Amino acid sequence: MALIVQKYGGTSMGSPERIKNVARKVAKFRAEGHDVVVVVSAMSGETNRLIALAKEVAATPEPRELDVVISTGEQVTIGLLCMALQDIGVKAKSYTGSQVRILTDSSFTKARILEIDEARVRRDLQQGSVVVVAGFQGVDAEGNITTLGRGGSDTTGVALAAALKADECQIYTDVDGVYTTDPRIVPEARKLDTITFEEMLEMASLGSKVLQIRSVEFAGKYKVKLRVLSSFQDGGEGTLITVEEDSNMEQPVISGIAFNRDEAKLTVLGVPDKPGIAYQILGPIADANIDVDMIIQNVGHDGTTDFSFTVGRGDLDKAAKILDGVKAHFGARELKSDKTMAKVSVVGVGMRSHPGVASKMFRTLAEEGINIQMISTSEIKISVAIEEKYLELAVRVLHKAFGLDGGEA
Repeated sequence: MALIVQKYGGTSMGSPERIKNVARKVAKFRAEGHDVVVVVSAMSGETNRLIALAKEVAATPEPRELDVVISTGEQVTIGLLCMALQDIGVKAKSYTGSQVRILTDSSFTKARILEIDEARVRRDLQQGSVVVVAGFQGVDAEGNITTLGRGGSDTTGVALAAALKADECQIYTDVDGVYTTDPRIVPEARKLDTITFEEMLEMASLGSKVLQIRSVEFAGKYKVKLRVLSSFQDGGEGTLITVEEDSNMEQPVISGIAFNRDEAKLTVLGVPDKPGIAYQILGPIADANIDVDMIIQNVGHDGTTDFSFTVGRGDLDKAAKILDGVKAHFGARELKSDKTMAKVSVVGVGMRSHPGVASKMFRTLAEEGINIQMISTSEIKISVAIEEKYLELAVRVLHKAFGLDGGEA
């Protein structure tokens, strides 16, 4: 007997038949004697439809009112899932984020969870009900509806699991676990039985779309056992995301190859080589709430240097406009931008005790004639920026070079 929180995404809830399928899965766990809390997303495509609807009415919708509109998608799916459960004889009760009282800050469209009052959920579980909670949403101290940003249902699921001290949080998605890389690019990619939170955090931040990064951070912080499973396959253990490193002596040095196509590079040429110049360049970018990823500053020559950094492709024009407005202030000669960048990363906690990962990565790319433009590292990952046209080749050759093609990962 366990308390399990299950989260089902938009594709899992995409049609009446799929909702009935989710109900049958939940009923099976209930029949085994487990207490079950289910967190659901809106039906696939519904949030996009609601955003488009809002933009037809107002070019830039006011964030508070946008949250009122886009939170309705989950209200539909919690009601439908409860109906489907009740139809097969399972007691069920639905709650919106505000009814549970998932308290958030007031950052509309990207709110953060502050606390959860789980009393109602516990009461219903004790009375034998399955509790179905709307993902992606909460309520601020003033009673305003808030939403948690894209992929926020994952965060709702993990936060509820933490508040309820659940035995496991199961994230059901359209893949049956976390893979060594995207199987659509490398058919030989293997499903990982386990992965550490640190590795998953890097994979999520580097473009792996299996889990929203905030949900992984939350799970790591509160030690929530997290498992990724397929909505469309019965059975299978999925991938368990754990705090502990696998004690298996044959654990590979590298767990996976992550990548991100959404990269753009800005280079500020001929800036003065003096203290404070990085702040003068990046300060206005940060003030505009633009995330900077990789940064490189060249060796100074004749009192000047070149400064390059990457941003998300969608932020490039905004960032370039900001720098255009301030470059004269710090005496830059020229501003260049490049939208054809991609990032490839090797990730693995095994790197800590195995030297030579970087040289192997660089040699493998060099043998394929792939030029590395920027490099960044952490304790368990090495990322390189390359031309996007070489992305898939780079992922395939690195996957093979680090022995991820063969055997069970």
